[in-house]
Amino acid sequence: MNVSLRQLRAFVAVARTGSFTLAAESLFITQSALSGLIKELEQTLGLKVIDRSTRRIHLSDVGRNLYPLVDKILHDLDGILDEVASLKALKKGLVRVAAPQLMASTLLPEVIAAYARVHPEVTIRLVDCVVESVISRVFSGEVDFGVGPEREPNSDIAADTLFELPFMAVFPPGHRLAARPDLRWADLMGHPFISLQGQFTERLTGDLRQAVRDLTLAPTNEVAFMSTALAMVSAGLGVTVCIPYAASLVRLYRLEMRPLSDPVVARRFYVFTRDGRSLSPAAESFRAFLHAYVAEHPF
Repeated sequence: MNVSLRQLRAFVAVARTGSFTLAAESLFITQSALSGLIKELEQTLGLKVIDRSTRRIHLSDVGRNLYPLVDKILHDLDGILDEVASLKALKKGLVRVAAPQLMASTLLPEVIAAYARVHPEVTIRLVDCVVESVISRVFSGEVDFGVGPEREPNSDIAADTLFELPFMAVFPPGHRLAARPDLRWADLMGHPFISLQGQFTERLTGDLRQAVRDLTLAPTNEVAFMSTALAMVSAGLGVTVCIPYAASLVRLYRLEMRPLSDPVVARRFYVFTRDGRSLSPAAESFRAFLHAYVAEHPF
């Protein structure tokens, strides 16, 4: 049966008001158009739903049975359409974002707070994790998208560049490195070096060897999180390197951050999404906001 929504809405309007005149007014159509919709519905069903007389109208037995069912269907449909409209207008929504612990404790809270001032009805749920699990959380669908440094390519994951920044040396105030006008990677090698576990040290070692053959990174300690490394540097246990987006955390530990050269080693950070999967309006809005925020607030 090719029953249309307009026919069903016309039937419910007549059933509610008991009048073709009032029903037509509620639907903003003419009485003749309303009468035509009811006739089309009855022809499609092959049954009478409204009994007409010269004085008043009544629902037929079939009409009385259909009315509560059709009314519920239209009510549920209107609820769904209102929900879609709210999501599209960013009047509500949930966005789940995975990010490494360092980024989750520095850059992203600032971005989320700025976004909330523009779209207070949208909830941003931040999932902090180790760098290596960001892409896996995107792939599993646990989050809408992830943010983090480059990792091994994955055909199911799309990577959109967010920014590229160089490594900076981090050391306590008054450290011997502070007296040098220019800092080179080789200058760090003469001090206890605190690094991060996993691919961080592996990739950094490879980059340094590729640029300077005899430059070897030999960490005296490898920890899981940059906050631990910064705490150890603050305690005078060594030096470390960090990306400038974490400057707020470096300042919190009252440490100094200086550019490194010979070579300049940079890291590119991406927004990771599941390839072929569209984002919700809220997630797409927050992703665009993140890109705009980074562009407008250089590190």
